Amino acid sequence: MRADVADALVALAAELQRAGEAFALATVVRCEAPTSAKPGAKALVREDGSVQGWVGGACAEPVVVREALEALRDGRPRLIGLYGEGARTLGRTEGLLEYGMTCHSGGTLEIYVEPYLPKPLLVLVGHGPVVETLATLGRAADLSVVTLTAEDLETGLDQQHLTQRASVVVATHADSDEDVLDRVLRTAAGYVSLVASRRRAAVILESLERRGVPPEHRGRLKAPAGLDIGALTPEEIAVSILAEIIQHRRSDKARGAEPEPAEPAAATVRIDSKDPICGMTVDGATAKFRSEFSGRAVYFCCRHCKEMFDQDPERYHLAL
Repeated sequence: MRADVADALVALAAELQRAGEAFALATVVRCEAPTSAKPGAKALVREDGSVQGWVGGACAEPVVVREALEALRDGRPRLIGLYGEGARTLGRTEGLLEYGMTCHSGGTLEIYVEPYLPKPLLVLVGHGPVVETLATLGRAADLSVVTLTAEDLETGLDQQHLTQRASVVVATHADSDEDVLDRVLRTAAGYVSLVASRRRAAVILESLERRGVPPEHRGRLKAPAGLDIGALTPEEIAVSILAEIIQHRRSDKARGAEPEPAEPAAATVRIDSKDPICGMTVDGATAKFRSEFSGRAVYFCCRHCKEMFDQDPERYHLAL
């Protein structure tokens, strides 16, 4: 990779880290000719699937992007192997995700994909022993903790980047609970809870309903906050809340569909389809190559696969 391109990627990665934006860095660690990318080649993949840099062409890039996005979802790095027809594989290699690439002209690429995730954000709204203890425990758990009091709530809440990775705990113990929850539940924050008794939590939920907060938003609220571990003291309640936050972050459910933000931008819908030639998963919404067969669209990772299919569609129809 040229030095200027590598420098640009490093600068972009540093900028994204400062901004608290997640990304994955893919690096070619081994190859066997013929390949267009060489060891050391890098690409940076952002959460929207956009790519800067180069780790291979039409066959390699979709696989790298797909695995990079999975890495951003589960937080785990991975080593992927792309093996063309006739290429030598390493056999049963633990930890290596192998992809057969018949549209690859016989070469091999092994690429290390590493996610870079900002610290999960924990926003504590309010005051009191539970909030103070939770702030201490949150920092010990390597969360980025922000505490907002009534004085700085109006502007402070708007300054927080409330994404799916953010958790918000409301403990104002005042009439402002409804105002804060109404605002927070309209964001993409992944976890929202209220420190209150069961009776007060029921009153708050009724108030939110009267305010016109949609059921799907009210359903995201965990009230009372915390796992039911029989906690009594403020310190025990704080432990139960942090445990619930961790449980939410680590569960498969938490990595599912994100709630709609307050003002959702137009999103690209993925249409996953299998390339019948090489077996790759292709995003039909953005695929450059497609054919029609038996009244349905068939998507391909590259021109070579499309041409092979078009020469004899009947031969490959069972792979559809």
